[in-house]
Amino acid sequence: MPDSAMIHLEHTYGANNYDPLPVVLVRGEGVYVWDEEGKQYLDMMSAYSAVSHGHCHPALVAALQAQSTQLNIVSRAFYTNKLGLFLQRACELTGFEQALPMNTGAEAVETAIKAARKWAYTVKGVPSDQANIIACAGNFHGRTTTIIGFSTEPEYKNGFGPFSAGLQTIPYGDIAALEKAITPHTAAFLVEPIQGEGGIIVPPTGYLKACAQLCKQHNVLLICDEIQTGLGRTGKWLACQHESVQPDAIVLGKALGGGLLPVSLFLTRKEVMDVFTPGTHGSTFGGNPLAAAVGLAALHVLEQENLIERAEKLGFYFQKKLKALNSPLIKEVRGRGLLIGVEINSQYSAKKICLALLKRGILTKETHATVIRFAPPLIITEEQIDFTIQMLEEVINSVILSVAKDH
Repeated sequence: MPDSAMIHLEHTYGANNYDPLPVVLVRGEGVYVWDEEGKQYLDMMSAYSAVSHGHCHPALVAALQAQSTQLNIVSRAFYTNKLGLFLQRACELTGFEQALPMNTGAEAVETAIKAARKWAYTVKGVPSDQANIIACAGNFHGRTTTIIGFSTEPEYKNGFGPFSAGLQTIPYGDIAALEKAITPHTAAFLVEPIQGEGGIIVPPTGYLKACAQLCKQHNVLLICDEIQTGLGRTGKWLACQHESVQPDAIVLGKALGGGLLPVSLFLTRKEVMDVFTPGTHGSTFGGNPLAAAVGLAALHVLEQENLIERAEKLGFYFQKKLKALNSPLIKEVRGRGLLIGVEINSQYSAKKICLALLKRGILTKETHATVIRFAPPLIITEEQIDFTIQMLEEVINSVILSVAKDH
């Protein structure tokens, strides 16, 4: 792939905090994107679930365009005719009483942390400044200085301390570890129903239900981070619904903005949300009319196009095809719905596999050096999955041959 002036500009003027694959994308439609040379790629990343509806979905673009000519942002100093409708529908679909709008997923997590701490002091009776929040090893909840205090990844934390007190991590999927960690000062347990950045890690069956029972027993808020797993990605509106769990609160983001805007929500019951009073929390852009209009349309499209049901059906199909490859290169296939991780045996390079897929018109990226992520837009078809499987099989065979020759 020839050197690109756009890549050079990013390297020259941009911070070196990402390591993108060497392709410059200029257009997207549905499950496809195109580079500056006109080559077409099948997007198997969908921007970490942000593009669940597909690129430039006509209904979402129409909602964005229509609202952009009416009213875009006035701040939350005033009411608008869009926010209430958006919050109402989000609450109806998820079963929560109230929602607080923000922009990015990390902002929604920060909101959840603030709510949990203040609830612990004002409702639960935890002594001032002694509230503790538990999260899991391998988590990814965002990049702010508070949130990375939960992280167990050295590269996320090195050089960015000191970190907030009152943050604790325990092993993921280990209910005994949670029970041991809870104290009278525990405000909340923050957990991903499936760990995305952690490598598409699915906890043992019954884990989330046991967590919910334990949290209820000890008057601890169960907060599910559904930023990557929510809104149909795993074949349910929320991933926690696979175990019929209704947490005390959730955070949503990514797909909520339809792949067009950053839109996020913290949703909970009224008793928890009531800790916020005027002046205690806010966001200039959070809940702006443009975001609310797009967010409402994004929810509508998920319903009208049956994308949740598609994710369940096609996720099963995709995993079945991946497992049928039965290659010594593949250690494990795991996931739920259209959130799938293929773990590669450590003697092979997951990054090289992603680069080889790139040349064959498949866009994806490795996570944790050994796991290839497959999380396409929920509008993907069986034929497009078959093409992906065919290209992956070609890459696998060529990599195995190459390694064999080297030895």
